[in-house]
Amino acid sequence: MPAPRLAPMTLGLSVLLSAGFTCAATVLPETSISAEIDQDDPRVRESSTATRTSTSVRYVPQAIDSVKTESLRSYGTNDLGQALSGIPNVSSGADTRFDSLRIRGFDASNDFYLDGIRDDSQYVRDLHNIERIEVLKGPAAVLYGRGGQGGIVNRVSKLPMPGHPSSIEAQGGSHDLRSLYADLSTDPSDTISLRLNMGNQDNNSFRDGVSGNRQLFAPSMSWQLTPVLNWLVQYEYSRYNRTPDRGIPGVNGRPADVGRGTTYFDSRDYIDDKSQSLRSKLAYELNDNWQLRHTLGVFKLDSDFDNTYQTGYDPKTDKVTRQRWQQDLATRNVFNNLELEGGFDTFGLEHRLLSGLELGSQRRDPKLYSATAVNRGGQAVPGLDLNRPNRHLSHTGRMSLSSNNHTEVESRALYVQDQLRLNDQWQLVGGLRYDQFEVDTTNQLLNIQQNVKSHSTSPRVGLVWTPLEHHSFYASWSKTFSPAGGGLIGITPNAAGNVNDLSPELTRQKEIGVKSDWLDDRLSTTLALYELELYNRRTTDPLDRTVTLLTGEQRSRGVELTATGKVVGNWYVRGGIGLQDAKVEKDNNGFEGKRISDVAKRNASLFITWKPEMGWYAESGLTLVGDRYADNLNTVELPGYGRWDALVGLRQKEWDVRAALNNIADKRYYASATSAAQIQPGEPRSLVVTGTYSF
Repeated sequence: MPAPRLAPMTLGLSVLLSAGFTCAATVLPETSISAEIDQDDPRVRESSTATRTSTSVRYVPQAIDSVKTESLRSYGTNDLGQALSGIPNVSSGADTRFDSLRIRGFDASNDFYLDGIRDDSQYVRDLHNIERIEVLKGPAAVLYGRGGQGGIVNRVSKLPMPGHPSSIEAQGGSHDLRSLYADLSTDPSDTISLRLNMGNQDNNSFRDGVSGNRQLFAPSMSWQLTPVLNWLVQYEYSRYNRTPDRGIPGVNGRPADVGRGTTYFDSRDYIDDKSQSLRSKLAYELNDNWQLRHTLGVFKLDSDFDNTYQTGYDPKTDKVTRQRWQQDLATRNVFNNLELEGGFDTFGLEHRLLSGLELGSQRRDPKLYSATAVNRGGQAVPGLDLNRPNRHLSHTGRMSLSSNNHTEVESRALYVQDQLRLNDQWQLVGGLRYDQFEVDTTNQLLNIQQNVKSHSTSPRVGLVWTPLEHHSFYASWSKTFSPAGGGLIGITPNAAGNVNDLSPELTRQKEIGVKSDWLDDRLSTTLALYELELYNRRTTDPLDRTVTLLTGEQRSRGVELTATGKVVGNWYVRGGIGLQDAKVEKDNNGFEGKRISDVAKRNASLFITWKPEMGWYAESGLTLVGDRYADNLNTVELPGYGRWDALVGLRQKEWDVRAALNNIADKRYYASATSAAQIQPGEPRSLVVTGTYSF
């Protein structure tokens, strides 16, 4: 039986259209999708995250999970960690400082993207201007460059579209949650569409003394300049002023047995993030088969904080030890991307070719101050009683300038990808990328500077076999790299040993799976098995601790199953289960054989929704997470948990009112940890009421 066809794409390398190559209006395999789109269907049928071309998810030889933010907002969710809770083999390692995730056991704190543009600064992202979140599992360097060992997270923003309705949303709930957001659209002419997302959110918390305020202003414009030239411009200003709560410490191998609201920060502490993003995309249709695109992304972050947080627990005094830091951080990222995409035939084979040039320039200026002792030999920051902390017991000494670095990063890359249709059943995806990476850091306290250059080639190959119309089997192999100074950008100039001179760490993945459509194409499933290895992990030389070797190894093996879509009638389902074993295989620092922190061996979620076109509707779901460790030495264990959430709503033509109850059983659990001394308690039972008016 012939395979379905991929959605048409229009990219490629015209220079390859030489003798023997016939350019034609070819169409790669695509799925037949009904023209009438079901807005309540939780599936995302096509994605550009995995291939940078609009491709049916069925024919991507790699697992990819998508979450529509509309299904999250009703529960009051506005952060990435909570938004991706329950996604198979994805876990949160975040606190109130910045977003952090682990994908398939590997840290993805610097692997965030916004509309395909790198977004690796340290801050908490707002989801109110985001249409959906896509998690691409496994290495993605062939299209995105450094990092992405376990995968990447791409936020897809709301776009201006002709005829799109406007809406106003008000929300209130437990812990003084209150917000008002507007999503406004208009079409001043036949060629221009405008959209504006804006709003404000205030909230307190079940955690003593914790509060926050968010502000958002995000206008965008789509302008069809000529029949073949479109210009998309997007701007976003986001501010998040909040209390930096680092959770509770571990005691005797478990989270401290203290009240849910117990906090240990100082009453004067704060974090204030102000981020701005400007994105421009010009798309020029060269002809029916070829398109040229230029994307410019400019991002700026100003982040200030005064943060007193716990560093451990002293059982002799029953005190929580603390440290105080202040930071003034400024970052600026500029990325230019030029892509050519097109379809053509060679000897009866159908190609969709993508070639790209990416130029990146990043600046990072963190200025850090640390607390000094009040008296010579005294304690810099007073410790607090474990059970009855007095947050007004403050550090009264001066703050000393601890570090003042200026880092500049320049990156250049060339990449090419071919999506090749061999026949009705077989498709091949191959790609190659070459990266040059240069990091230059100046220690402005000591007036010393060092520059490090590195380069790497990243391949990917995938094969898709569709022996039956609704079932596609796939296999893929991919590789990524992580150079010195390429994560949280910057190096320590003239660091002891050879750490700055090392080659990049390398990660490879082997994955097989099957993607299927069931019940007359209403329900989609993905089953994936993988092995992911960081095979030259940095570790110290046991004979000389000043020397770093690339002999360590970290491995993750797992299986994932997801199911999304409509089961029958007005019943929808979304969920999945992940099983994984992620640990350090080789190391000289005491981590060998240890499980990776914040990574459960199993996690799952299942949400069932009954939603007629109009009238009453309801949803209920479970999120399950197994036990994890708070630290890589596995000294503090976080117990597994199950959380039950539900909502009920009523929608008419213009109105939609719903009430959601989170953690119905009031389960006590721990959402994440950044160390054995900083563990984040999960939210208790809470109510969120939302009303939306569309016009």
